Amino acid sequence: MACVLLFSRILPFSHRLTRTSICLLSLFLSYVCYCALFPADTVMQKPGDPTPSCQRVLADGAKRRIQKSPSSCVLPLDARPSSDEASRLKTDQRPPSTLHVDTPSPPMGNLKFGNKKLPNAIIVGVKKGGTRAVLEFIRIHPDVRAAGTETHFFDRNYDRGLEWYRGLMPRTLESQLTMEKTPSYFVTKETPHRISAMSRDTKLIVVVRDPVTRAISDYTQTLSKTPDLPSFQDLAFRNQSLGIVDTSWNAIRIGLYALHLENWLRYFPLAQIHFVSGERLITDPAGELARVQDFLGLKRIVTDKHFYFNRTKGFPCLKKPESSGSPRCLGKSKGRTHVQIDRDAIEQLRDFYRPYNVKFYEMVGHDFKWE
Repeated sequence: MACVLLFSRILPFSHRLTRTSICLLSLFLSYVCYCALFPADTVMQKPGDPTPSCQRVLADGAKRRIQKSPSSCVLPLDARPSSDEASRLKTDQRPPSTLHVDTPSPPMGNLKFGNKKLPNAIIVGVKKGGTRAVLEFIRIHPDVRAAGTETHFFDRNYDRGLEWYRGLMPRTLESQLTMEKTPSYFVTKETPHRISAMSRDTKLIVVVRDPVTRAISDYTQTLSKTPDLPSFQDLAFRNQSLGIVDTSWNAIRIGLYALHLENWLRYFPLAQIHFVSGERLITDPAGELARVQDFLGLKRIVTDKHFYFNRTKGFPCLKKPESSGSPRCLGKSKGRTHVQIDRDAIEQLRDFYRPYNVKFYEMVGHDFKWE
C-alpha cells in the first residue's frame, strides 16, 4: 500500500482509477519491491539443504556466487574448487554442532611452562649453619628450581594444607627437582612426621656446623636486631661458675644435633638424609656441592669454576654469570663478624657439647672434627 500511496502522489490522474485497478497495481508494485529486496538466488531453500546460500569461501577469503540448478549448486568452470578446497567445503558443510572452530593460539610469551609440584627435596636445617648458601649454590643447576623464601609450612602454616604449600613452589618441568629450605624444620618435633605424611620419598638436607660457633653466630644475628639483648654468657648458662648450660635457650638447643636426629630417624632412613659440613662449605664449596648433587641424583654441573673466595666476607661467592654485571654473593648478614665471647665460656660449651657431638658422629658415620 505504501507503494500505491507513493504512486498516487506522482501521478495526478490516479484518483480516476477504479478500486480494482488500485488493488492490482498494489500487488504489482509489491512484487517488484519483493524481487528487488530478495534476489532469485537467495530465495528460501529446502530445510535439508546444508548450503544456505550456495556460496563457497575462496582461498583469499572472498565469497563468489555460483550458479544453482534445481537439484544442486553447480560451479562455473573457473570457480570449481581444487581437491583440497573440495575437501574443506565438505568439512564446512557439517551441522553447526560438529563444525570445528579454530581459535588463535596465545602468544608464546604468555605461556606458563611446567607445573607447581610438592618438593622432591627440602633443606630442613640448621639455622646459621649455611642453609642459604647451599640453596643459592644448588639452584644454579638447570635441573633444580627452588622457592626463594622460607615457607615455614611444616612448623607454622601446616593448617593451611598441602595445596597452599604447593602454590608457594616454582613451576618446574618434569625433569626438574623442586626444593625449598626452612632451617627451623630440623628442631621442630612435629615436622618429620608431617613431611613423611606428604611423601616418604622426600630427600632431606641438613647443614651442620660446630654447635659452639653456630650458637655464637645465632647470638650475633639476634643482637644486631635487638641491641639491648643480655650478654651471651647470661643466656647460655644457668650458672657459669658451675658450668651449668641453659638448654632451654634456642641458640643452645639447636646444637644438640643427635637428639634432633633421633626424631627424624623414626620416620626416614638415614640414607635419605644428607649432611653438609658448614665448615667445608666455606673452604671447599665445590666439593660439598658435588656431594649434594650426587645425593639428589643430579649431574655434577655446579663445580669449582662457579666459585671464588671473597676475602672481605670470608665466604665463597658465585662468579659473575655471563648474563649479569656482577658476582653473586650472599646478603650482608652472611659473613658478619662474631661477637667476642669469653674464652672460658667457649671451653665450657665445648665440654658440654662433646658427648652430643660424639653420638652424632656415630649416628651419621662421619667425624666432623668439631673438637
